[in-house]
Amino acid sequence: FLLSLKLEDKAKGKFKKQLCQVVLDHFEKQYTTELGDAWTSVRDVLTCPPCWQYAVLLNKFSQPAEVENTLHAKGYRPAFRGPLPYLPEALKCYVTRTPGRFPAQKHQAGKLKEYYLLNAASLLPVLALEVKDGDNVLDVCAAPGGKAVAILQCASPGDFHCNEYDDLRSKWLKETIESFIPDPLVNLMTVSKLDGRQIGDLKPELYDKVLVDAPCSNDRSWLFSSDVQQATLRLIRRKELSSLQFQLLR
Repeated sequence: FLLSLKLEDKAKGKFKKQLCQVVLDHFEKQYTTELGDAWTSVRDVLTCPPCWQYAVLLNKFSQPAEVENTLHAKGYRPAFRGPLPYLPEALKCYVTRTPGRFPAQKHQAGKLKEYYLLNAASLLPVLALEVKDGDNVLDVCAAPGGKAVAILQCASPGDFHCNEYDDLRSKWLKETIESFIPDPLVNLMTVSKLDGRQIGDLKPELYDKVLVDAPCSNDRSWLFSSDVQQATLRLIRRKELSSLQFQLLR
Protein backbone atom coordinates (compact mmCIF):
# COMPACT_ATOMS: atom_id res chain seq x y z
CA PHE A 1 0.00 0.00 0.00
CA LEU A 2 2.80 2.43 0.94
CA LEU A 3 4.66 1.57 -2.26
CA SER A 4 1.49 2.25 -4.22
CA LEU A 5 1.16 5.69 -2.58
CA LYS A 6 4.80 6.53 -3.34
CA LEU A 7 4.38 5.59 -6.99
CA GLU A 8 1.20 7.67 -7.19
CA ASP A 9 2.94 10.68 -5.62
CA LYS A 10 5.86 10.26 -8.03
CA ALA A 11 3.48 10.24 -11.00
CA LYS A 12 1.74 13.37 -9.74
CA GLY A 13 5.12 15.00 -9.16
CA LYS A 14 5.85 14.89 -12.87
CA PHE A 15 3.04 17.42 -13.34
CA LYS A 16 4.07 19.70 -10.44
CA LYS A 17 6.41 22.10 -12.15
CA GLN A 18 7.50 25.45 -10.76
CA LEU A 19 6.40 28.41 -12.85
CA CYS A 20 9.09 30.92 -13.80
CA GLN A 21 7.59 34.24 -12.69
CA VAL A 22 9.78 36.32 -15.01
CA VAL A 23 8.46 34.47 -18.05
CA LEU A 24 4.86 34.44 -16.80
CA ASP A 25 4.93 38.22 -16.19
CA HIS A 26 6.22 38.75 -19.72
CA PHE A 27 3.47 36.55 -21.17
CA GLU A 28 0.81 38.33 -19.12
CA LYS A 29 1.80 41.64 -20.67
CA GLN A 30 2.28 40.39 -24.24
CA TYR A 31 -0.66 38.00 -24.58
CA THR A 32 -3.19 40.18 -22.78
CA THR A 33 -2.55 42.70 -25.55
CA GLU A 34 -2.49 40.14 -28.38
CA LEU A 35 -5.26 37.76 -27.29
CA GLY A 36 -7.52 39.94 -25.16
CA ASP A 37 -10.12 37.99 -23.19
CA ALA A 38 -8.99 34.71 -24.76
CA TRP A 39 -5.70 34.91 -22.83
CA THR A 40 -7.41 33.86 -19.59
CA SER A 41 -8.41 30.42 -20.94
CA VAL A 42 -5.11 30.01 -22.79
CA ARG A 43 -3.23 30.86 -19.60
CA ASP A 44 -5.16 28.24 -17.61
CA VAL A 45 -4.08 25.48 -20.01
CA LEU A 46 -0.53 26.78 -20.47
CA THR A 47 0.13 26.80 -16.71
CA CYS A 48 -1.44 23.38 -16.07
CA PRO A 49 0.68 20.49 -17.45
CA PRO A 50 -2.03 17.86 -16.76
CA CYS A 51 -4.24 19.71 -19.28
CA TRP A 52 -1.69 19.48 -22.09
CA GLN A 53 -3.08 17.29 -24.87
CA TYR A 54 -0.77 14.42 -25.75
CA ALA A 55 -1.81 12.32 -28.71
CA VAL A 56 -0.75 8.83 -29.81
CA LEU A 57 0.06 8.50 -33.52
CA LEU A 58 0.13 4.85 -34.58
CA ASN A 59 2.90 3.67 -36.90
CA LYS A 60 1.41 1.67 -39.77
CA PHE A 61 4.82 0.20 -40.59
CA SER A 62 4.86 -1.83 -37.37
CA GLN A 63 1.20 -2.97 -37.50
CA PRO A 64 0.31 -1.90 -33.92
CA ALA A 65 -3.06 -3.68 -33.63
CA GLU A 66 -2.47 -4.56 -29.99
CA VAL A 67 -1.66 -0.93 -29.12
CA GLU A 68 -4.85 0.23 -30.82
CA ASN A 69 -6.89 -2.23 -28.74
CA THR A 70 -5.19 -0.96 -25.58
CA LEU A 71 -6.00 2.64 -26.48
CA HIS A 72 -9.65 1.77 -27.01
CA ALA A 73 -9.73 -0.02 -23.66
CA LYS A 74 -8.25 3.04 -21.92
CA GLY A 75 -10.90 5.34 -23.37
CA TYR A 76 -8.85 6.94 -26.15
CA ARG A 77 -10.77 8.22 -29.17
CA PRO A 78 -9.74 9.30 -32.70
CA ALA A 79 -8.26 12.79 -32.70
CA PHE A 80 -9.79 13.67 -36.06
CA ARG A 81 -13.17 12.65 -37.38
CA GLY A 82 -14.69 13.07 -40.83
CA PRO A 83 -15.80 14.53 -42.96
CA LEU A 84 -12.52 16.36 -43.50
CA PRO A 85 -11.09 17.47 -46.87
CA TYR A 86 -8.07 15.23 -46.29
CA LEU A 87 -7.92 12.39 -43.77
CA PRO A 88 -6.24 9.20 -45.06
CA GLU A 89 -7.47 5.98 -43.45
CA ALA A 90 -3.89 4.99 -42.64
CA LEU A 91 -3.43 8.06 -40.40
CA LYS A 92 -4.55 6.86 -36.98
CA CYS A 93 -4.16 9.23 -34.07
CA TYR A 94 -5.83 8.95 -30.66
CA VAL A 95 -6.42 11.35 -27.77
CA THR A 96 -8.00 11.08 -24.33
CA ARG A 97 -9.72 13.50 -21.97
CA THR A 98 -7.89 11.97 -19.01
CA PRO A 99 -4.81 13.97 -17.83
CA GLY A 100 -1.47 12.25 -18.31
CA ARG A 101 0.31 10.68 -21.22
CA PHE A 102 0.72 7.25 -22.76
CA PRO A 103 4.09 5.60 -21.90
CA ALA A 104 6.89 6.36 -24.36
CA GLN A 105 8.79 3.62 -26.17
CA LYS A 106 12.59 3.51 -26.04
CA HIS A 107 14.69 3.65 -29.18
CA GLN A 108 16.03 0.22 -30.18
CA ALA A 109 18.27 -0.12 -33.19
CA GLY A 110 16.71 -2.36 -35.83
CA LYS A 111 13.25 -2.35 -34.23
CA LEU A 112 10.41 -0.06 -35.29
CA LYS A 113 8.37 1.74 -32.67
CA GLU A 114 4.62 1.19 -32.68
CA TYR A 115 3.54 4.76 -31.97
CA TYR A 116 4.73 8.36 -31.72
CA LEU A 117 3.71 10.74 -28.91
CA LEU A 118 2.96 14.32 -29.94
CA ASN A 119 0.52 17.16 -29.54
CA ALA A 120 -2.53 16.49 -31.70
CA ALA A 121 -2.34 20.04 -33.11
CA SER A 122 1.01 19.13 -34.70
CA LEU A 123 -0.85 17.02 -37.25
CA LEU A 124 -2.98 19.92 -38.54
CA PRO A 125 -0.29 21.26 -40.93
CA VAL A 126 0.25 17.71 -42.22
CA LEU A 127 -3.46 17.43 -43.02
CA ALA A 128 -3.41 20.89 -44.61
CA LEU A 129 -0.52 19.83 -46.87
CA GLU A 130 -2.66 17.06 -48.42
CA VAL A 131 0.27 14.94 -49.60
CA LYS A 132 -0.58 12.48 -52.37
CA ASP A 133 1.40 9.47 -53.61
CA GLY A 134 4.22 10.64 -55.87
CA ASP A 135 4.34 14.23 -54.57
CA ASN A 136 7.82 15.71 -54.14
CA VAL A 137 7.85 16.95 -50.53
CA LEU A 138 10.29 19.10 -48.55
CA ASP A 139 10.18 19.26 -44.75
CA VAL A 140 12.44 22.27 -44.12
CA CYS A 141 12.77 22.16 -40.31
CA ALA A 142 12.09 18.48 -39.81
CA ALA A 143 13.38 17.64 -36.31
CA PRO A 144 12.38 15.88 -34.19
CA GLY A 145 10.59 14.11 -37.05
CA GLY A 146 6.98 13.73 -35.94
CA LYS A 147 5.50 15.47 -38.97
CA ALA A 148 7.72 13.45 -41.33
CA VAL A 149 6.47 10.25 -39.70
CA ALA A 150 2.89 11.51 -40.04
CA ILE A 151 3.35 12.39 -43.73
CA LEU A 152 4.54 8.86 -44.45
CA GLN A 153 1.44 7.47 -42.70
CA CYS A 154 -0.64 9.45 -45.21
CA ALA A 155 1.11 8.81 -48.53
CA SER A 156 4.27 7.70 -50.33
CA PRO A 157 6.03 10.82 -51.67
CA GLY A 158 8.09 10.58 -54.85
CA ASP A 159 11.00 12.56 -53.39
CA PHE A 160 10.85 13.15 -49.64
CA HIS A 161 13.52 15.58 -48.40
CA CYS A 162 13.85 16.07 -44.63
CA ASN A 163 16.14 18.91 -43.60
CA GLU A 164 17.40 20.03 -40.19
CA TYR A 165 20.11 22.66 -39.78
CA ASP A 166 20.87 22.21 -36.07
CA ASP A 167 23.43 19.48 -35.30
CA LEU A 168 21.76 18.09 -32.16
CA ARG A 169 18.28 18.19 -33.64
CA SER A 170 19.57 16.59 -36.85
CA LYS A 171 20.75 13.58 -34.83
CA TRP A 172 17.34 13.45 -33.17
CA LEU A 173 15.67 13.49 -36.59
CA LYS A 174 17.81 10.61 -37.87
CA GLU A 175 17.00 8.55 -34.76
CA THR A 176 13.27 9.17 -35.24
CA ILE A 177 13.44 8.08 -38.87
CA GLU A 178 15.36 4.95 -37.87
CA SER A 179 12.78 4.20 -35.15
CA PHE A 180 9.66 4.56 -37.29
CA ILE A 181 10.45 4.06 -40.97
CA PRO A 182 11.50 0.72 -42.60
CA ASP A 183 14.86 0.63 -44.41
CA PRO A 184 13.49 0.31 -47.98
CA LEU A 185 11.57 3.55 -47.50
CA VAL A 186 14.41 5.31 -45.66
CA ASN A 187 16.67 4.62 -48.64
CA LEU A 188 14.29 6.63 -50.82
CA MET A 189 14.43 9.65 -48.51
CA THR A 190 16.94 12.50 -48.44
CA VAL A 191 18.12 13.80 -45.06
CA SER A 192 20.23 16.97 -45.04
CA LYS A 193 21.64 19.69 -42.73
CA LEU A 194 21.24 22.68 -45.03
CA ASP A 195 20.31 26.23 -44.07
CA GLY A 196 16.62 26.16 -44.89
CA ARG A 197 16.79 29.70 -46.25
CA GLN A 198 19.06 28.53 -49.09
CA ILE A 199 17.15 25.46 -50.30
CA GLY A 200 14.90 27.50 -52.58
CA ASP A 201 17.92 28.77 -54.53
CA LEU A 202 19.68 25.40 -54.50
CA LYS A 203 16.65 23.44 -55.73
CA PRO A 204 14.18 25.85 -57.33
CA GLU A 205 10.74 24.57 -58.36
CA LEU A 206 11.59 20.98 -57.39
CA TYR A 207 8.93 20.37 -54.75
CA ASP A 208 5.15 20.06 -54.99
CA LYS A 209 4.60 20.53 -51.25
CA VAL A 210 6.77 22.30 -48.65
CA LEU A 211 6.31 22.10 -44.88
CA VAL A 212 7.94 24.87 -42.84
CA ASP A 213 7.67 24.09 -39.13
CA ALA A 214 9.78 27.16 -38.35
CA PRO A 215 11.81 27.50 -35.13
CA CYS A 216 9.49 28.86 -32.44
CA SER A 217 9.76 30.37 -28.98
CA ASN A 218 8.62 27.15 -27.26
CA ASP A 219 6.76 29.23 -24.70
CA ARG A 220 5.32 26.25 -22.84
CA SER A 221 8.73 24.85 -21.89
CA TRP A 222 10.31 28.17 -20.94
CA LEU A 223 7.37 29.01 -18.71
CA PHE A 224 8.67 26.30 -16.38
CA SER A 225 12.38 27.16 -16.65
CA SER A 226 14.31 26.72 -13.39
CA ASP A 227 17.07 29.09 -14.55
CA VAL A 228 15.75 32.66 -14.33
CA GLN A 229 18.81 34.16 -16.00
CA GLN A 230 18.62 31.75 -18.94
CA ALA A 231 14.87 32.30 -19.24
CA THR A 232 15.39 36.08 -19.33
CA LEU A 233 17.97 35.68 -22.10
CA ARG A 234 15.53 33.46 -23.98
CA LEU A 235 12.86 36.16 -23.82
CA ILE A 236 15.26 38.60 -25.47
CA ARG A 237 16.30 36.17 -28.21
CA ARG A 238 12.72 35.14 -29.03
CA LYS A 239 12.20 38.60 -30.56
CA GLU A 240 14.62 37.60 -33.34
CA LEU A 241 12.59 34.53 -34.31
CA SER A 242 10.00 36.35 -36.42
CA SER A 243 12.75 37.54 -38.77
CA LEU A 244 14.13 34.01 -39.17
CA GLN A 245 10.63 32.61 -39.72
CA PHE A 246 9.96 35.18 -42.44
CA GLN A 247 13.25 34.37 -44.19
CA LEU A 248 12.45 30.64 -44.14
CA LEU A 249 9.02 31.26 -45.65
CA ARG A 250 10.53 33.39 -48.40
